[in-house]
Parts: sequence; C-alpha cells; structure tokens
Amino acid sequence: MVDERGLSAEDYASMVHAGEVLHAKGWRKVFTVSEMAEQWAWLVAKVESGYDDMVDEYTNDLYCRDWLAEARPMLTHPVRVIWHSEIHPLDERFRAATVDDGGRAISRYHRIALKEGWWWRRKPRNLTGSLGSYFVEVLDDD
Repeated sequence: MVDERGLSAEDYASMVHAGEVLHAKGWRKVFTVSEMAEQWAWLVAKVESGYDDMVDEYTNDLYCRDWLAEARPMLTHPVRVIWHSEIHPLDERFRAATVDDGGRAISRYHRIALKEGWWWRRKPRNLTGSLGSYFVEVLDDD
C-alpha cells in the first residue's frame, strides 16, 4: 500500500528505524525526520532574522542538521527524495544567511570534528544579541 505522497510501509519503517538507531547511538530520544526538518527550518529562519541567543544554544540547535545527515543513508530512496526536496531549499537559505569562515567562530566555543558538516563552518551574516557578541569577540581577537 502506498500513501498520497507515494510512501509505502517500508518507507515509513525506514524513518522509524533511523530514529531508533540514532537514539541508540546517543540522541536523547527517537526523533522523526519531520521533527528534525521542522527544527532545521526554525533555525534557518532564526539565523535569517538574526539569531540572538547564546553560542551554546546555537551549537545545540545546529545538531538537528547533523541528525538529518546521519539519518539520510538509513532512509529508503523515496523518503530521501522527499527529504531532499524539503531540506535542500533550507540548506540554500542557510548558506545565503551565513558566511563560510572555515568554522573559526564556532570552533572557539565548540569542538568541530573533521567529519562534521558544512553548517559547522559557517557563521551568521546578521550578528545580533549574545551570539553576535561571541562571534564579534572572535573577529576582534584575530
């Protein structure tokens, strides 16, 4: 049986499986692709308008994109196609709202491993509030 989006029971099972596997790897709960895509959409909108929370909150919020990247290989092809159509435009918006600094700003406050995604190596263009203060300090120190 296939639903209105063209997804089968196997497709849905792959999403549940991904959430369970990532939870077993240490994520605090069994998240869904939809939850994490919504979190990524929220963060992108916040960065576009001026993310003003503390740097610790910002780095914590970035992890939703890690979850999506880790889940992707566990999803069936039809789910990946839908995932890509939802996440890719958000990625492009995030790129437009940020500047690639090689991770210099974030790495002053949070360890960035080589395996982590491109989103860890970008800082918001619109530096406001607490986050702006942290990242401006990086620029002033250099």
